[in-house]
Amino acid sequence: MARAGHLTGRRTRSARAAGALTLVGALALAACGSGDGGDTTADGEAKDLECSTEAVADKPWKAAEPREFSLLWTDWADFPITDSWEFFDEIEERTNVKLNLTNIPFSDAIEKRSLLISAGDAPQIIPLVYTGEERQFAASGAVVPLSDYADYMPNFQKYVDEWDLRDMVDDLRQEDGKYYMTPGLQEVSVPTFTLIIRKDVFDEVGAPAPETWADLQEGMELIKAKYPDSTPLADGFEGQSMINYAAHAFGTVGGWGFGDGAWWDKDAEEFVYAATTDGYKDMVTYFAGLNEAGLLDSESFTAADDGGGTVTEKFAAEKVFAASGGSWTVQEFATALDAAGVTDYELVQIAPPGGPAGDFVEPRNFWNGFMLTKEAVNDPNFCDLLAFTDWLYYNPEARELIQWGVEGEHYTKDAEGKYTLEPDYKLTNLNLNPSGTIDLKKDLGYANDVFAGSTESRALKESYNVPAFVEYIDSVQSNRTPRDPFPPHPLDEVELEQASLLSTPLKDTVDTATLGFILGQKDLSEWDAYVSGLEGQGVPGYMDLINGAAERAAGNDG
Repeated sequence: MARAGHLTGRRTRSARAAGALTLVGALALAACGSGDGGDTTADGEAKDLECSTEAVADKPWKAAEPREFSLLWTDWADFPITDSWEFFDEIEERTNVKLNLTNIPFSDAIEKRSLLISAGDAPQIIPLVYTGEERQFAASGAVVPLSDYADYMPNFQKYVDEWDLRDMVDDLRQEDGKYYMTPGLQEVSVPTFTLIIRKDVFDEVGAPAPETWADLQEGMELIKAKYPDSTPLADGFEGQSMINYAAHAFGTVGGWGFGDGAWWDKDAEEFVYAATTDGYKDMVTYFAGLNEAGLLDSESFTAADDGGGTVTEKFAAEKVFAASGGSWTVQEFATALDAAGVTDYELVQIAPPGGPAGDFVEPRNFWNGFMLTKEAVNDPNFCDLLAFTDWLYYNPEARELIQWGVEGEHYTKDAEGKYTLEPDYKLTNLNLNPSGTIDLKKDLGYANDVFAGSTESRALKESYNVPAFVEYIDSVQSNRTPRDPFPPHPLDEVELEQASLLSTPLKDTVDTATLGFILGQKDLSEWDAYVSGLEGQGVPGYMDLINGAAERAAGNDG
């Protein structure tokens, strides 16, 4: 049963201020880790650091003495941290590391994280960092150049090489040649979000398997004819999800994947602003056509992002038959259909359709990783901090613990590697062992949204997903081509500030116009005027910054 008593007195972590958790500079010259150490410069950067190299990949790790490190924790409204969470105690028992948390809400986590880091008040460990988000902090010197310490991260190094990710890691290097975050590593990388379809209805109306966006349109037209009250295609994430995974097949980037807006024009051998390209116009035109024909649920492109809740209701009411989502969404839709009394349905997570540019999906990608704030290097136990984060993020023992809990207590694993939850335990969000009484995630803190899924072998990823998700992985890897990554173009601190002043209003204009075109509020005959407006807002100067950085990076590589 759950060991709730282990957390007595531990919940003070939620109330502590981040600044109180950072060790003061007077300790900067103390020994590092378990007897090893090094000096630091006046500004807190490490110099001649010598940590123990005894730790090896795939082995348990435990600090020689009790340690306390601080961490920024994002609170999800549906899974609030509670005094019954034994996750932290199990981590402490295995590693001798107590985590002191500074909590921020998911609703404005990015803004609060930035404020804390910029003010120098952030905890040492900053999780949930996606590639690109570290740039501003790297340029200002607010975070540690983790590439300087990669030799002390044996688990990270092993899986970077074993899963052939070295070139991708090198692309994380900033203007100074260093990288400032280590990402979540994925043995297999497939788009997290794609289309979930009612395959039985597609089959019923004779719709083709949607291998392309043109196929999907044909299917939507046939479904609309059979179910005239439906708007069969929906997103549920203000259009940002669907535009993201559709963009690659149209030869552009958009939605959640818009990033800095730079698109590499291979013919011109330079970056152009994606939202002004023919590919972006083709994509917008396609979705505008769907909307005009009554095939697109416009509300799902405009309603506040609720994670698809409204779309789930429409799916259950058979008003929507294809919608954005991930592997978990299949279960959400199934649960809703069951509750609505719908029987004999078949839900399939399909590979993102191909399009005019080809059968392209997003480049092979990382998942969220972590940064260390610059004050962390002054911690006399910095070597242990490096070893701990390397274990937590990249060691298979830790990754299995985070997802499944404790073997023999929460689950068993057979000789073929199949995981089975013990009778008392369940994972409601994954519909695993629904008859259990204790939820591993909600009640005990395992499978939490801060760490789970960050680094995964294919076997671990498949262990908690339904067989249909394995088929999805195979489908993507067999029938789709990851787009080549763009050339690196890291900006220096001054350029980042200039770029930010330009990119934010440009992106606002793009988002407004994109929805306007798609929803028919803006006529596509106004496209040229829209492009001219972006140029007037500073696109040429912005792209000069991007291309200058790319040329500099290419020169550095040479």
